Amino acid sequence: MPRLSKKYKQEWCFFLDHRNRMKYNDLCKKCARECKQSFRAIIIDCPFERKPKKRKN
Repeated sequence: MPRLSKKYKQEWCFFLDHRNRMKYNDLCKKCARECKQSFRAIIIDCPFERKPKKRKN
């Protein structure tokens, strides 16, 4: 495995859990997009989250 720069090590550290495995937020686990967020982050708004459509009467 290639050596990572200091910048990438710090970035990866944010995603690693206590077993040194990549862990994503619960909302991002099943998402197919590349904008996955860490389990440590608090997601306030996700533009790709499915929302029910409002019906016009």
